[in-house]
Amino acid sequence: MARRLYRRERFEYILRELDSNGYAAVGDLAETLNVSAVTVRADLDALEQEGALIRTHGGAVPVPLEGGRYSFAVRRGIRVPAKERIGVYAASLIQDGEAIVMDASTTSWHVAHRLDEKRDITVVTNGLHVALELLRWPGVAVMMPGGSLWREAAAVIGSNDDWVLRQGNLQRGFFGGRGLTVEEGLTDANPDEAELKRQFLQAVREVNVIIDSSKLGKVSFAPVVPLSGIQRVITDSEAEPDVVAQLRYQGLEVVVV
Repeated sequence: MARRLYRRERFEYILRELDSNGYAAVGDLAETLNVSAVTVRADLDALEQEGALIRTHGGAVPVPLEGGRYSFAVRRGIRVPAKERIGVYAASLIQDGEAIVMDASTTSWHVAHRLDEKRDITVVTNGLHVALELLRWPGVAVMMPGGSLWREAAAVIGSNDDWVLRQGNLQRGFFGGRGLTVEEGLTDANPDEAELKRQFLQAVREVNVIIDSSKLGKVSFAPVVPLSGIQRVITDSEAEPDVVAQLRYQGLEVVVV
């Protein structure tokens, strides 16, 4: 590598290696990252403490998959700089006094992380990690719908008849997903999660899709919303220009950060 990476950058690289290869060896990581084996072992230990990987003799393996998806801890550690920039921009859209919806995605967690200076905000979310992050901020009130708990994603999923969604005055919604294309719109992996997102979408006035560039042009199993139901897409600067142009041609506002 041309330069030594910062610690969080090394974390992201390690998680990408695990995602791609299913194993990462201490020696290989030390050589590629241009750091000592002691530093790599410390990084792996820290990631294991976060629940992002499992340490093995001489390296690490990914945490077990459930339903074809990594745990929240693993996903939160992937593409962190892009998600941070998306979170900053999305948070800037939220005005004091608003009531909004946020899904359980890791990108929504990054939005929640940036609401520390907001006042008189009400957030409806189905994500436990998102809710816990929001509880840190005194100007934010948190509401969660009832329903079944999806353990791996730490999210409430499935059909919901919560009064907040039927009677609440919700200005904006922020939604991640596993894929976004012109043809299929926003899609996700879990049908029950997608069902609750569709209910959220019907309750808000403005739909913002917050999705990093690795998801653009991809299609996942469960449909969430077509392009016609989306007002804005917020993605990162690694997005393919052709894909961004296609989305804009369909009349979407696409913000690249």
